[in-house]
Amino acid sequence: MVLANTLILVLLVPLVTTPLAYFLGKSMGKKTGWIAAAPLVVTLLLLLSVAAETKGGGSYTEHYEWIPTSDIGFDLMVDGLNIWVLITINILCLVISVYSIPYMEHRFHEWEHETGEDISGSGYANYYALYLLYSVGMLGTVLATNTIQFYMFYELMLVPSWAMINNYGYGERERIGMMYFMWTHVGAVILLAGLLTGYWITGSFAISSLSHVVGHPFAPWVAVAILIGFLTKMAVFGIHVWLPYAHGEAPTPISALLSPAMIGIGTYAAVRLVAVPMHETFAGFSMMFSVWALLTMIYGGLMALAQDDIKRFLAYSSVSQMGYLFLGLASAAAYGEAGAIFHYVSHGFGKGILFLAAGVLISQTGTRSIKKMGGLADKMPITATLTLLGFFAIGGVPPTVGFMSKFMIFAGVFDSALTHTTAQLVVAIVAIIMTVLTVGYSLWTVRRIFFGPLAEGMENVKEAPMLMLLPMVVLAVIAVVLGVYPKLVLDYLLPFFGEVVSAVH
Repeated sequence: MVLANTLILVLLVPLVTTPLAYFLGKSMGKKTGWIAAAPLVVTLLLLLSVAAETKGGGSYTEHYEWIPTSDIGFDLMVDGLNIWVLITINILCLVISVYSIPYMEHRFHEWEHETGEDISGSGYANYYALYLLYSVGMLGTVLATNTIQFYMFYELMLVPSWAMINNYGYGERERIGMMYFMWTHVGAVILLAGLLTGYWITGSFAISSLSHVVGHPFAPWVAVAILIGFLTKMAVFGIHVWLPYAHGEAPTPISALLSPAMIGIGTYAAVRLVAVPMHETFAGFSMMFSVWALLTMIYGGLMALAQDDIKRFLAYSSVSQMGYLFLGLASAAAYGEAGAIFHYVSHGFGKGILFLAAGVLISQTGTRSIKKMGGLADKMPITATLTLLGFFAIGGVPPTVGFMSKFMIFAGVFDSALTHTTAQLVVAIVAIIMTVLTVGYSLWTVRRIFFGPLAEGMENVKEAPMLMLLPMVVLAVIAVVLGVYPKLVLDYLLPFFGEVVSAVH
């Protein structure tokens, strides 16, 4: 049973907790992490109740008066397309808030050692307040049903994530934070131009009204403007420049939200705002986007192979994985688009494990250099096992969730290619061959870090604290459960794409 006002509570509970985390954080220190985790437990339970209600098709919507003079309501909706996106975001935010407790303690100790300044009092307060706002931004973006509301939450994702990179990151964090802000904000401004043009054509801010743009002379330009905003967030080839820097220098818990949760929201948004309502227009870009996706996959994979810094390695891996999501999206086929959303879930849990594992390795070994690690499996057997499972999830290796999501992507791509041009079929074949890149850089990195002779200076390395390992275990269990029983996700995605998308297509 769904409680009244469930969806608005999903946003209000963490939002109301934000000032509480800020004011109590100054005295509670690292224990503030539990204050941040508590509302995310509540929101997860609320979303699971809605999931039970919408299983097998249908949707759940809430309407609130917002701007009566403009007939704009504050509407929130859950359906088969976004329920698992929401659940993935919520689970990641929850487990990473717990992981942040020991990790940020380590980061503040580093800070004090580097600068002689103890910022832990205000540091925890600011960090967790921003963290909760970031969570609200991501959840609100996925729940939104009109373009004004969508854009408001879309930008809310940006501001706290920039502040956390700028305040708590590594290296040239202020310059890199500004680079991240400018790249993604410029993309968002182009997105806004497309949304406003859509309003000018349709006279409505409702996302569903974008279907009326189809057939208008400006329709391709509206679609491209909206997609540029989302593709910048996804960091596809050519507009990916900000991502390796931001992921590399952000605090590891924020890297673990930027890549697994936030950048993939661009795929969901592209399906919700363009691929479904503007299908006829979007399908015209299918071949061009397929080639672009293939370039993204290959470039990200090759660049990952060339990295020594473990976080930059994972950042380029994320670029490559966005290529898979983009490929499913570019197929303009129901199965491929469903696979792209499914792979958002796979990438979320798999890459979440990997970024958290990177944080464990950095904190326990004192280095980010893969070359300086080696032979750590005996010292850190749990981390080694979880890292391998994380790579299996993004690589599509059974029994993890990535196998089914990649199968669906390629099923959609080949279905589209076989009914279109030979060139698109060639792209599809090359794309499936290039999946060897993911397996290659995954296994090679596991070999370099965890096997072979023990690296010099690693004699005293030990396993991480349980509060760092447990979040990784939770994500790994979910990745395996969904891999063995993908019906838990497909019972939502397939009815949506079978009923709604087929009507549009």
